[in-house]
Amino acid sequence: MAGSDGLFGIHATALELRNQRMAMLASNIANAATPNYKARDLDFGAALKAAEEGSDPESAIRYRVPVQSSIDGNTVELSTEQTAFAENALGYRASLSFLQARVATISRALKGE
Repeated sequence: MAGSDGLFGIHATALELRNQRMAMLASNIANAATPNYKARDLDFGAALKAAEEGSDPESAIRYRVPVQSSIDGNTVELSTEQTAFAENALGYRASLSFLQARVATISRALKGE
């Protein structure tokens, strides 16, 4: 993950981590009615720090503790998951926009503009 940090800064790593988190949150939402499903989330700050330090960002995966327990053992709370998904999508878009701007700048520099 850290290979492109010099050229694209932290945003390349952030984009990859946000993508992983988005998949995890989508899985939680998809399994909202699955008995005994345990919702998971990626602690983005901890994952980013781990990636910067060269350790495994997977160590930042946490099981969600529900506000209200479900009778069937499922820990997905749709409002929590949807809020986290929306917040993560905004961060994803911000990192993507930065990367697009950086690529455009590099492209102009290579063309001599």
